[in-house]
Amino acid sequence: MSPHTRFASRSKFRRSAVVPLPAGSCECGRTLAMSLSRLFRASAAGLVFSLAGCATYHALPPPDHSNLKVALAQLNLAVPSDEPSAAPQKIDPEKPLTPSEVGMLAVLNNPDLASQPAQLDAARADLLSETLLPNPSVGIAYAFLLDGAGTSNSLAASISQDIRSIITYRSRVKAAKVRLKQVSANLLWQEWQVAQKGRLLAVDIYADQLELRVRSKELELLNEEVGQVRAATAAGNLDVTAEAPLLAAKAGAESAISTTRMTLLTDWQSLDALLGLEPSVRFAIAASEPVQLPGDLGPLIKSLPARRPDLVALRLGYKASQLDVRKAIVGQFPAFSLGVAGGWDTSHVSSAGPTINMDLPIFNRNQGVIASARATRLQLRADYQARLDEAEGMSKALLAREQVTGSNLEKARAASQDATSLADSALRAYQQGNLGQRDLTDYQTTALERQLDVLGYQRTLDETALALSIELGAGFPKTMLVSPSKVTNP
Repeated sequence: MSPHTRFASRSKFRRSAVVPLPAGSCECGRTLAMSLSRLFRASAAGLVFSLAGCATYHALPPPDHSNLKVALAQLNLAVPSDEPSAAPQKIDPEKPLTPSEVGMLAVLNNPDLASQPAQLDAARADLLSETLLPNPSVGIAYAFLLDGAGTSNSLAASISQDIRSIITYRSRVKAAKVRLKQVSANLLWQEWQVAQKGRLLAVDIYADQLELRVRSKELELLNEEVGQVRAATAAGNLDVTAEAPLLAAKAGAESAISTTRMTLLTDWQSLDALLGLEPSVRFAIAASEPVQLPGDLGPLIKSLPARRPDLVALRLGYKASQLDVRKAIVGQFPAFSLGVAGGWDTSHVSSAGPTINMDLPIFNRNQGVIASARATRLQLRADYQARLDEAEGMSKALLAREQVTGSNLEKARAASQDATSLADSALRAYQQGNLGQRDLTDYQTTALERQLDVLGYQRTLDETALALSIELGAGFPKTMLVSPSKVTNP
């Protein structure tokens, strides 16, 4: 028998072997076929629309030059108001800036804080991701009849949805919302740290400038005295050894001036970097204003967990870890999906029905995730307790230091006034010819040294007061000054 004859006989046998289906079965099959056809078309249309709504890639090249400003006026000088409807207050760059104003400018212009909006947007994007349920899964299989007793090609289609993601949805979204608040609190604490650094640098620069003036005046007196002693030595009225103590004092004064100048330069460069300025930019800085704190600091210390952003962030992190533990426990529920499947075989027999897919929790019952979540919760609890103890202890220590420094400052001021009075009396005696130049210089340099003591204690007191204000969470903005951009759905 030829191959052509063999193929024709098989085709004849295949046609004769077809068993007619009942009318009801045919109608049901046609209905299922139409449903599957509509499902196929809907799936294809959904795929097309999904692809049409996808995000597209746009290149964003990195910057190729620095963004340092060459003048204070080029900075962002508008401080947002606490009232949303109020206009921002602008800092005048032409007048001397107080340490508080310098701190505000640091927050508004610090290069490291420029990434704050992006960090907040990333946290919002994480929240957006957690609010989205996974897409349903659609499967379609079409098989061509190649041989055998069948009469048509086969088709199978299914659609299913993950159920476990729905069960854990509430805890996941709640944890993501808490973490968004935690990120916001951490960013606010970063702003506080930058503002505090700007304030301290302004206090140090102002104190360095005053110290440099006093030490320069002291060196001027010593140079004058050295010149007179050398003239007297050259004339044979004084022994050459008389110059030795003056030269030693002069060398010490010159060394102190060099150290102060280097410290001042370092402070200026640090402040310029904090503000995003060129290292050579200089501007006038005013004296530090007194930090206004209540007489009784007990209520402030007790309310630290509700006011300090770092403590708020740690507490929110601990709350999120609690939700993570709950989510991990709920995650013991095995992977479970429900769906519907249908189709027809090569005999055109149609069928449809529900489908269930699930993991058997024999080996992995989410034990590792639960253990990790519980360990993280314990770690965050210990971190929060340690930071809380540190905040309260540091606040009390700074309060004691402020009291001691204030007492020392009062004594130094009294001693400085006495030394200044003695120097004035010595000057009058010198003008009347009752006191020598060397003795007058000693009185005057002693008065200047007393002034340096006052400046040192005043600097320490200002720095301690600023440190105490940030430890107590007082005198700082309660919301971020760097305006975060709104996240867009990618």
